[in-house]
Amino acid sequence: MKTAYFDCFSGISGDMIIGALLDLGLDINFLDKELKKLNLKNYEIQSKKIVKNGIAATKFDVSIKHEHNHEERNLKEINEIIKKSKLDNEIKNTIKKIFLKIAIAEAKVHNKPVDKIHFHEIGAIDTIIDIAGAVIGFKKLGIDRIYCSKLNVGTGFVEFSHGKWPVPAPATAEILRNVPIYNNNIEAELVTPTGAAIITALASGFGEMPAMKVEKIGYGAGTKELEQPNVLRVFLGELDNMKNDTINIIETNIDNMNPEIYPYVIERLMENGALDAYLTNIIMKKGRPAIKLTVLSEMKDTDKLCNVIFDETTTLGVRILTAAKKKLDREIKTIKTKYGNVGVKISKLKNEVKNIMPEYEDCVKIAKNRKIPLKEVYEEVKKLY
Repeated sequence: MKTAYFDCFSGISGDMIIGALLDLGLDINFLDKELKKLNLKNYEIQSKKIVKNGIAATKFDVSIKHEHNHEERNLKEINEIIKKSKLDNEIKNTIKKIFLKIAIAEAKVHNKPVDKIHFHEIGAIDTIIDIAGAVIGFKKLGIDRIYCSKLNVGTGFVEFSHGKWPVPAPATAEILRNVPIYNNNIEAELVTPTGAAIITALASGFGEMPAMKVEKIGYGAGTKELEQPNVLRVFLGELDNMKNDTINIIETNIDNMNPEIYPYVIERLMENGALDAYLTNIIMKKGRPAIKLTVLSEMKDTDKLCNVIFDETTTLGVRILTAAKKKLDREIKTIKTKYGNVGVKISKLKNEVKNIMPEYEDCVKIAKNRKIPLKEVYEEVKKLY
């Protein structure tokens, strides 16, 4: 399983993440081509090698020519940009997940509903590019799992559109709930809201570096000049004999809710980081029909998912069970078929292929365009692999 470990001794930001991915081998021309699928105008991306306190790193920059009417965007506008893009659906969903994380934090800080939040710096083109570019880069490099160190957030004050705020800024601090943070008296904002949202949305854990076989090390440069190297260091490699995960299973039995609500509940849970969510028909006391809602959760997302359940259902309580999870290594490959390109998820145990599963969305698109049965597309893909 290809794994990236983010060493954030000088914090993390969106441009530092992309810089590190470019340093690891992501091609900037490929990135530029993919970002153009967002149909954003009047910007250019560029990268260059620089040296920060003796460490060679890649600096990524977004140059904005001009942006008149949409320096502030709300979540709906940003989601519409993502929805209309020609990016891969998996990438679209991940980008939306990261922006939702920022919106929830901003809403809490400003005591407003999520749909009433207008982003300022976060809604600008360069931030959209940073978030989309990071997600595109992770997928292109085949990164399956992300871990992160404790975050050095810096100290002092920072100027925002809302005024002068202590570091970490309120929205950043909200995003970093339940994440280990520290400062070493560097007076600067080292963790930006964008960097915080990307890493907390995608990291499987924070703390010590897992046992892994390191293949490459990338350095993404920050903008500020600090007393220490202002770089983000990312180790890329394979986990060493680390096949087990620990997850939480959240369950509740519900016998008094309108069944039309359940699909929306499942959608909300998946948007908030659930690994899976499903319903089971059960019979409760006195022969009463009911539904058991089950949610599989990363440890770090459990409280958030419980809050979604309490907000969206009529339950009075939930059960939380901790379970070990053993899983196969997975990778995504693209296969050329007579119908077109199709993504395939390949599951392996000790390099032996155990399962082959074509990507559903790719196959459905082909079946609709070609007016052929979906099962024929599946069979063609499996035969070719």
